Order: sequence, then C-alpha cells, then structure tokens
Amino acid sequence: MKIIGISAYYHDSAAALIVDGNIIAAAQEERFTRKKHDAAFPAHAVKYCLEEANCGLDDIDYVIFYDKPLVKFERLLETYLSYAPSGFQSFLLSMPVWLKDKLYLKATLKKEFTAILKERSLDSNKLPPLLFNSHHKSHAASAFYPSPFEQAAVVCLDGVGEWATTSVWLGQANKLEHKWEINFPHSLGLLYSAFTYYTGFKVNSGEYKLMGLAPYGEPVYVDLILNNLIDVKDDGSYRLDMSYFNYATGLTMTNKKFDALFGGPPRAAESEITQREMDLARSIQVVTEEIVLKIAKNVHQELAVDNLCLAGGVALNCVSNGRLLRESPFKNIWIQPAAGDAGGALGAALTVWHQYLDQARQVNPHDSMQGSYLGPKCKDHDIQNYLDSVNARYQKIDDGELMPKLADILSSENVVGWCQGRMEFGPRSLGSRSILGDPRSQKMQSIMNLKIKYRESFRPFAPAVKAEKVSEWFEIDTISPYMLLVAPVKSTKCFTMTKQQNKLFGIEKLNIPRSEIPSVTHVDYSARIQTVHKETNPRFYQLIDAFEQKTNYPVLVNTSFNVRGEPIVRTAEDAYRCFMRTEMDYLVIENYLLAKTEQPEWSEQSDWRDQYELD
Repeated sequence: MKIIGISAYYHDSAAALIVDGNIIAAAQEERFTRKKHDAAFPAHAVKYCLEEANCGLDDIDYVIFYDKPLVKFERLLETYLSYAPSGFQSFLLSMPVWLKDKLYLKATLKKEFTAILKERSLDSNKLPPLLFNSHHKSHAASAFYPSPFEQAAVVCLDGVGEWATTSVWLGQANKLEHKWEINFPHSLGLLYSAFTYYTGFKVNSGEYKLMGLAPYGEPVYVDLILNNLIDVKDDGSYRLDMSYFNYATGLTMTNKKFDALFGGPPRAAESEITQREMDLARSIQVVTEEIVLKIAKNVHQELAVDNLCLAGGVALNCVSNGRLLRESPFKNIWIQPAAGDAGGALGAALTVWHQYLDQARQVNPHDSMQGSYLGPKCKDHDIQNYLDSVNARYQKIDDGELMPKLADILSSENVVGWCQGRMEFGPRSLGSRSILGDPRSQKMQSIMNLKIKYRESFRPFAPAVKAEKVSEWFEIDTISPYMLLVAPVKSTKCFTMTKQQNKLFGIEKLNIPRSEIPSVTHVDYSARIQTVHKETNPRFYQLIDAFEQKTNYPVLVNTSFNVRGEPIVRTAEDAYRCFMRTEMDYLVIENYLLAKTEQPEWSEQSDWRDQYELD
C-alpha cells in the first residue's frame, strides 16, 4: 500500500511517501527548485519519492493533501465580513489567487498529477484517489505516529491552519482523538510572527533570528505584552486584543496602535539592530515560553499521560522546548523534526494508513523518522561527472584515511562543507548537508556567520555531539537527534565572567568566550543540541569520533549547508557552487575531498546575491 502526502500553496511545500506504513521518502520542493520556502506544487519532490520507492504514480494507492482549502476559504470570507469595510484592499488582492487556483484545488492537483503521468508516458486516467486532511490533524499525525510512544498528548501550535491555531489531541495506538483548540485570529504563532515583523525580520523565516537575538536583550516589555496584547489564563488558553494587529485582513502584521505601544514604527529591514529589538525579542520569547508551559501543564492534568508530542511552527522554538523538557510535568517529549508545513505532508500520509485504513501502528522505541534522513543521496558517478565538468581538483579517499585527515583539517580552524548520505527532511541540517567547524575556536562563530553564511553576526551555531557524551558537556539527560532542544552548557565546561565582562550590554556580549566550546555557547550559556547516533548517521558519527581522538572533544560546530537566502544544498553541484561562492576552506562530497586553494577560478554571469531574495 503506497500513499503520497502533499503540502503546497502556502509555504514550504513538500511530498512524502509511505509504503505499508513505513516512511520511505520525504523532501521539500525548495531543495529542487532552489527557491527558498517554495510554495509551488511539489512536482520534483513527488518524482523523487517515486524514484526512491522505484514505482510510478500509477502504483500509488492514495494521494492526500495536508489541509482543507474550502474550510480555509470559509475562514477567509468570514474574517473579511467580520472586519468589513476594513481589509478591502487585502480582499481584492487575495481573491484572484483563490478563485484561480486554491478554491478549485482538487482540479489543480489532478492537473499536476496528470502532467506527471503524461511525462512518464502513463495512462493519465489512472490517477489515484485524492483525499484531504485537516491542517492540524496533519500536524498531530506527523508528531504522534512516528513518535516512540504508544500513548501521548499531542499539542500543535502554529500561525493558523483552516481555523485552528492551537490544538490538543490524545494519541493512543493508531488513533488520534481531538480534544480542544483555539481558533484564528487568536494565535501564539502569529503573535510571535508579529514581533518578527516589527523587529525588521521576514515573517515565516525570520522567527529563528528573533529567537537567536533574545539572549542579548532584557525582558522589559513582558508586562506591556501581557497587559495589552494578550490575555492568558492559568490553563494556557489565551485571546489577543486584535486592535493592535493588522494580519487578519491587512497587508502587515501590526498597526499604528502597536507602534504607539512600543514607542515607534517597525525596524526597517537590514537596518541596524538596536537594544530595543533585542529587548523585544527577549520579551516575546519569555511570553511564548510561559504560555507553552501553561498549556503543557494543563494538558498533562487533563489527559493524565506522561508523554508529549509537538508539531506546528511554534514547535521549532527549541528554547521553549528546552524549558518544556526541564519544567513541564511530562516525563518524555518528542518533536517532529519537520514541524512546520512541510511535515504536514508526512502527517497526512500517515493519517490515511492509520485512521482511514485503520492499520495497526508499530512503535519504534527510537522513533520512525530514521534520523530524518529521508531525502535524496548524491550518486558517485553524478559527483565525479559534475566535478570533472567544472575542472574541479579533488582527491577520492576511503573513510579510513578521510576521517583522520578531516579531523586534522577541522582542528586547524578550517571550515568544511560536508555533503553525504540522504538529505535531511525538515529545516535543520543534521550531518548530511552541513557546514562544520571546530567548537574550541573563539573566532569560528564570527567566521561562519560573516564569511560563510553571510548573515547577522549574533546568530548562534549548534553543537553536534556524540549521543553517549551529551551529558558530559550539556545539562541534559536525554537525546536530541533533531536539534530541537536547547540546554545549558555543563557548568564545569564554562568560564566565569569578570566583573567588567558582566557589565557588557546587548551585542557587546558577543565576543566573550563563555566555555571550552565558545563557538557553540550562546551568550546565555545555552546551546541548541544535536545528538549524533551510530545507528542513524554512522559516517557523521565516525567523523566526530575521529575529531575526538585528535582533540578529546566529541563535539563539532554544525550549521546548515547554505548561504543566507538560499535553500540547503541537495546535489554535488549545489554543494560545489556554495563552496566556491563563500570562504569555506574544504569541501567533502561523499568520499571526494576538495581544498579551496586548489580549485580553478570560479566565475558566473552574476553574483549569487542577485539570484536570491535576502531575508
């Protein structure tokens, strides 16, 4: 039984394929088209999934879309009517898109799948049955069904689906039971995005920046937020005062009343980040964490279960997740690595198998995501053919020689692009499409941000650590394979600040080494941890092991293999182009090792910055 799940037409479109309940493949469309957060129909991702399963579209039993467009359209119309006559300009802009494509989504999807059948010279009348799932049910299914729990509470938090913005479910065996929800326009995700917009970052991609900026600020606006913007009850339920927001029917997230409350207009994109933005980031982060904790405590009391699963865009807030792990009454927490809309494709497919077809669920004690390594792999002949076509200079070395050599390279403060194995599904690079560095280096964070990633200097990097060594280096006693938990660096590894250093304010805190691994220690002594496991990524584990043998440190700096504004690399060509456009020192694609100093001069018709929208 083969089932394809699809998410598309809003942001981060993706496709996922399951066979007899087993996850076979999943990928975001952006990795193929090279358009960040591509929302188009995921034709390339669908074709990849079919190739990975060695089947055709005529072999697929069901296709399911991750939400219900007619219900979403109902919400849109009801919202415009309730706010009329304001929002008329937004209404005029949105209606043509809906009337052309989204309202008739079934016909649109059939047309796209028919094109794939025709492309492969197959009978275009053999389209599989097309189903639709609710948005939050897709999120909930993506969180519970692959989790390592037989029974769990499931909390979904995002901007908005059809109506729901927060929903709670009980997962047991192969069933998901809906318990309650909070509906649009009251949304924790949209509240956080409003501050993303107000601090000058791009909504739906800049939320990571806001989270990274928060430790530089002070929570001076917390009371202002709680007294004016949002009314939070003890059980975590909440309502927003919509007089401060413009997102329901407008073209911006906030309005002039919001500006007046916080003392000025939104920061202009790319302008200087001031202490005000840092304090706003810290304040909304604190508010978000407190609401999530209240919801978790209430859900635990309501459902009386020990396990918690999370999905939805807010579940990517790893600082909040870290507090849940430490402070909530739940014993165990599991977060879907593709927690945003892309993961909805997988959740929708799993819903068909377990609920529509009522198939039993086999619980994997580690989880069923296979480390989230569900994307395509670079084939050896494709790598060599491309490198030869651009006259690249390389060595092909087996792992026994390559790993110690890379350990030497990394320990000498070189930056290494690392492209191997199956590509990750979700927004994080987890050791298949990564840029790596030495965590002991005091200058590595600055080098990577400014010379490799071309992004803001304040943004932190994650440590990839051998799973069995994580508690020796960080205040955490559980695994974190998907880089979705933040925890403090072990106090025995930290440095004490001098009186003078403790007086530093805001961005001045940035260049003070705080631990033995300064490149992955944020200014609040925290780290966004990835535990690396032999079972799911043996080559990455082998590399960290070689680095540990060389340095006694079982940790590497791990960041995504891309530059600002560009999706994570997929192919050898993507990796080499990114390598040559940046100041990376070495590149590894499977067993091919390339040194920047040995490469021919790289030239293109236009600079890479012209090709990508910088956010």
